[in-house]
Amino acid sequence: MADHNILQDEDFLLDDELFSEDEYSQPKQQAKPAKDMSFFHQLPVQVTLELASAEMSLGELTKMGEGDVVALDRMVGEPLDIRVNGALLGRGEVVEVNGRYGVRLLEVEAISLTGAND
Repeated sequence: MADHNILQDEDFLLDDELFSEDEYSQPKQQAKPAKDMSFFHQLPVQVTLELASAEMSLGELTKMGEGDVVALDRMVGEPLDIRVNGALLGRGEVVEVNGRYGVRLLEVEAISLTGAND
C-alpha cells in the first residue's frame, strides 16, 4: 500500500508570534488635526419658517374660492419649524424686529457637519 501523507490540524496552525500584541502589530493612532471649517461659514443657505401645512385632494383645492379657509395642522401658539435648505434646524416663534418679521429659536435639533450628534 502506498504511503500517503495525511495532513494533521496542527499543520495548519499559524505561528502565535505573528499575532502577538507588540509594537509592530497595531498601527499607532495619531490625533487628527482640527478641520478648518471657515470655508463653510461663507456658503449661502435658504432659511424658511414653516407655519403649518394641510393635505387635501386636488378636487377640494379646485373648488376653493376667495374667502375660503384652509384648516392647518398646527395650533395657535405652537412653535413653528425652522428649516435650512429644507432640513429641519429646530423650532421657533415669530417676533417683530424693527418693523420686520423675525424668528426666535426655541429649540435646535442636534446636528453637526461631521454627522455626529452633539
